[in-house]
Amino acid sequence: MRIIAGELKGYTLYIPKDKNTRPLKDRVRESVFNSLLHSNKLSFKFEQSTILDLYAGSGSFGLECLSRKAKSVYFVENQKNAIEILLKNIKKLKFKSGINIFPQDVFYLIEKKLTSDPKFDLIFCDPPFKDTNISKLIRLIFDKKILQSNGVIILHRSKNSEEKFPNFFKIIDERFFGISKITFGRFLS
Repeated sequence: MRIIAGELKGYTLYIPKDKNTRPLKDRVRESVFNSLLHSNKLSFKFEQSTILDLYAGSGSFGLECLSRKAKSVYFVENQKNAIEILLKNIKKLKFKSGINIFPQDVFYLIEKKLTSDPKFDLIFCDPPFKDTNISKLIRLIFDKKILQSNGVIILHRSKNSEEKFPNFFKIIDERFFGISKITFGRFLS
């Protein structure tokens, strides 16, 4: 696994050896970033953006954002092994600022902690494929108003999953890669 583009292009990342964490493959991550940057439907700008990386694992998504000049990334992960790998990756890449790590449950953190923090330009959600609380998560993000009005939510799910999203969540695009499905969405105003 490596950083695909930006200031740290080519740097390799550590990944957890256990099976509890499912790293986002380079090919899928590259496609996600290409979609964000080059799709007429999204046209996202990383420079000076604030990113929320939920279920961060090794941090590959958020670290890629920082390599592309995001202002800050909030990593949320509650698996001890994954947090250790994330910290090793941050140290290896020598990031000194723009990093916030929350070793807690995603739902607890959004419910109790992040409501006073700045709103996010992009929220990346990569929960375990067996997790069935996606609609609840989308609703909580909406209710707590932590996404900018033109912000983007990206979901990484199993291609066989069939989420029922709230009617205020608009799917902008969906892409399939092997066993993965990537969904890009926004909240309707």
